[in-house]
Amino acid sequence: MPTLNFAPLEIGIRGDYALHFDKCAEKTSDYTFVNIWAWSDERKYEFAFSQGYFWPRVTSHGADYWAPVGDWESADWEGTLSRLFPDGMVFNRVPESLARIWMERLDGRIELEEQRSEWEYVYSVEELITLGGNRFHKKKNLLRQFMRDYEWEYRPVGGEGVEGILDMQQIWCEWKNCDDTPGLKAENQAIVRVLKNWDSLPGLMCGALYVKDVMVAYTVGEPMTEDMSVIHFEKGLSDYKGVYQAINQVFLERSCSGFKWVNREQDMGVEGVRKAKQSYNPARFLKKYLAKWKGK
Repeated sequence: MPTLNFAPLEIGIRGDYALHFDKCAEKTSDYTFVNIWAWSDERKYEFAFSQGYFWPRVTSHGADYWAPVGDWESADWEGTLSRLFPDGMVFNRVPESLARIWMERLDGRIELEEQRSEWEYVYSVEELITLGGNRFHKKKNLLRQFMRDYEWEYRPVGGEGVEGILDMQQIWCEWKNCDDTPGLKAENQAIVRVLKNWDSLPGLMCGALYVKDVMVAYTVGEPMTEDMSVIHFEKGLSDYKGVYQAINQVFLERSCSGFKWVNREQDMGVEGVRKAKQSYNPARFLKKYLAKWKGK
C-alpha cells in the first residue's frame, strides 16, 4: 500500500513542482509556487510526491489537505484515492475542474461544498486599463486625480529594485501597525519572504509608482497561464489620493497588456475586501470547493 511521505516545503522543489502545476487543467493562484512559498511561514506547508502528483497540506493547525497537483485528466482517481486514503479524506480549495472530474468518476463517493471565500476574482485586462463606462466612473475619476495632482512616474522593478520595495513596505506596515494586527503581520512576512528570494523565483513581475523619486505604490505578480497574469501583492501609500487606482491601471497597461485576464485572488470572506474586489466588476470567478472523499 503506497503512503504519503511528507516533508516541509523547500525552495529546491520549485522546478519539479512547476512542471506538475503546468499539467493542471485549471490553474488557481493559491497553487502557484510563489504563493505557496510566500505563505509557508504562516501556513507551514508540507509536500509529498506519490502516484505522479504533488500532495500539499497545511500543518499550522492540524493537517489540512489541498488538491493534488498534476495531470488530473489521466488519473485513475478511484484507485489513487482508495490506495492513499482508504478511510476517506477532506480536501480544501479544490479547483472546479478537478471537482467536476471527481464527481464524474467517483460514483457518489465524493461530496462537494462551495468555498465562496476562496473563489478567485478574474478581470478583463482591457477593461481595467480603459476603465470605460459608468461601471468604472468612480475609479476613473480617482485615477485622473492622481495623474493630475502628482508628478508621477512608473518604473518596472527587477531584482535590483527589491530593497526599495522592502523600504516602502516597511513604511506601509508602520502606518498600518502590522505588528499589532496578525493578518497584516503574516502578509508582511509573506511579502518579505518573496522579495528576499527574488532570484530563486523566476518569472516575477513588479512595477512601482514614484512621485518625485519617492516610491508610493508597488505591485508584485507573475504570469499564471498564457493569457492570465496574477497579482499577488499590491500596496500604496494612501496619503496620495487615487494611488491604488493608479497602480492598478498603470501596472496592467505597462506590464500586463499582453494578457487577456488578470487574477486578483480571493476575498477570504472579509466583507470589506469582497466589496473592493466586486467594485472592479469581475468578469468571472475561479471557483473552489471543499471535497469530502468517503473512502473505498
